[in-house]
Amino acid sequence: MSKPRLSVLDQSPIRTGGSPAQAIGEMLELAQLCDRLGYHRYWLAEHHGSPALAGSSPEILTARVAGLTERIRVGAGGVMLTHYAPLKVAENFRMLEALFPGRIDLALGRAPGGDQRTNKALTVGPVALGIEHYSQQIQRLLEFLDQHATGERDRGIHAQPVGPDQPEVWLLGSSIQSALYAAELGLPYSFAHFINHHDGREIMEAYRRQYCPSETAPRPQASIGVFVICAETQGEADFLALSREGLLTDQRTGFPGPVPEPAAVRDRRFTPP
Repeated sequence: MSKPRLSVLDQSPIRTGGSPAQAIGEMLELAQLCDRLGYHRYWLAEHHGSPALAGSSPEILTARVAGLTERIRVGAGGVMLTHYAPLKVAENFRMLEALFPGRIDLALGRAPGGDQRTNKALTVGPVALGIEHYSQQIQRLLEFLDQHATGERDRGIHAQPVGPDQPEVWLLGSSIQSALYAAELGLPYSFAHFINHHDGREIMEAYRRQYCPSETAPRPQASIGVFVICAETQGEADFLALSREGLLTDQRTGFPGPVPEPAAVRDRRFTPP
């Protein structure tokens, strides 16, 4: 078995007392450190209307991170495709691939990335594009990236810049359905363990078992996203992890805010259930 490669999915967390600009600056510092340490990929998440997460434009952040680093692969983890026209996404990432050849990833998700009102504000037309259109959106995007649009309305349209190179496309997900769809398309799959803690083994086994080889990915390729705390000692790691637990508690109880300080979470008094 080959040794797993380490990568980062950065959600650009905003700390209490900090600012979105500070969060982006910290993200850039971390990306450069990971590049020097030999990490394999650095992905930028997409969230909208969040007081805790600053990364609303993974395409722009991808360009900035790729420009500040030398060898690490960089990309969106991911683009929430139901918000966007497939041609525009294809052109954004073809342009990034032209600027940083062989280093760009495009991971696709179907989650909205924000609350209901924010998602509606992201919609161009009167009605948001539902997730039932997600598979069609992906098919169109893949055809634009591959310069082989076959649909009646897309035939003859070429995503610019035209060329033989394209970003490496992944599907994101946390369910058996998303894994099987990635397998059907012959695409790499990234499983969000930080969302679904329970079914990872079953989902990954199903992906590998049902995988259909493709020209760009002849063998199944997978990654797993987990919450990680880095510290010198277990005790310090446990203390720092309180920030994450506090943030998740705030989100689930309807009081979203910036990432709380671990000491503040430690000192909270909760009402017994």
